[in-house]
Amino acid sequence: MELTVKHFTQLTRDELFELYKLRVAVFIVEQQCAYPEVDDADRQAYHIWLRDEDGIQAYLRVLPAGTTFDTVSIGRVIAVKRRQGLGSRIVAEGIRAAKEKLGANIITIEAQTYARGLYEKAGFVQSSEEFLEDGIPHIQMVWKED
Repeated sequence: MELTVKHFTQLTRDELFELYKLRVAVFIVEQQCAYPEVDDADRQAYHIWLRDEDGIQAYLRVLPAGTTFDTVSIGRVIAVKRRQGLGSRIVAEGIRAAKEKLGANIITIEAQTYARGLYEKAGFVQSSEEFLEDGIPHIQMVWKED
């Protein structure tokens, strides 16, 4: 599995197309949510993905502090091949990139409630009550460096 970490300004057209195609397939089509999946935050983000011979298998973006939260944040987490550890691996890579690229010692996420365990294993702690985002239950969670 090949890891790629690129700032938006480093992405090729084909990479951007492939990332958007995957995100729309998961967040718009599969989850049946009508919302603006492609947003201006993408331009400030580091885009991180794992690829094998079948294509992109896991993805997330890391956003600088002040983009969506006061702290660095991680979002748009996808693991195509589920129950194979890819979710845990891509979250770990996101945390690493947040620390290395953006100097993060606190990371905020809005997690779909069903995925709470994935993020808890990575060290995130629930920091809000459950709320609906685009009709899907979410919670805010925070990771802090020891």
